[in-house]
Amino acid sequence: MGRFRGGLRCIKYLLLGFNLLFWLAGSAVIAFGLWFRFGGPIKDLSSEDKSPEYFYVGLYVLVGAGALMMAVGFFGCCGAMRESQCVLGSFFTCLLVIFAAEVTTGVFAFIGKDVAIRHVQTMYEEAYSDYLKDRGRGNGTLITFHSAFQCCGKESSEQVQPTCPKELPDHKNCIDTIETIISVKLQLIGIVGIGIAGLTIFGMIFSMVLCCAIRNSRDVI
Repeated sequence: MGRFRGGLRCIKYLLLGFNLLFWLAGSAVIAFGLWFRFGGPIKDLSSEDKSPEYFYVGLYVLVGAGALMMAVGFFGCCGAMRESQCVLGSFFTCLLVIFAAEVTTGVFAFIGKDVAIRHVQTMYEEAYSDYLKDRGRGNGTLITFHSAFQCCGKESSEQVQPTCPKELPDHKNCIDTIETIISVKLQLIGIVGIGIAGLTIFGMIFSMVLCCAIRNSRDVI
């Protein structure tokens, strides 16, 4: 009986440690999602009329999952401390929802990468053409693109030089730069999503083991 209680206590502390880590991971996920959405090149593009709103779906899911992770982390700590089967069962269900959300985010980031890149490149091509047709109309849009991605023009920067960042030392093809930056960012989102999904698996295992151990201990008593 003493060994059983010792094992139960060990599992409980493992779950408490997991929830602390899970809470911190949720905070990091929220910070990462908000920074990516409202900072860097994505922030500048969001002000455009043709901003790729679907591009942000994965980020919204990621931030929502991060907020849920923080709440669930606290919820899981309460369940472990109180040794409540009901709370631990609810905790397991919440982890399952988070797992599905993070996997969806990761898959969306990897599968939708090419579509997102083509969409942003098309936006740039249209702004580029509008500027050549009417030097005043497309000026603001091109400045936004060039400033956000730190690039200038396509094959050559001569035709759109007034819209390019002055601090840019050399010519950088915007079509190639857009592909590189968005590809890296989406891969990072995908890795974070899949990584958090992997972490939730351990939480579900710990919660079920603790729940079963609590039930068995009560049957013994």
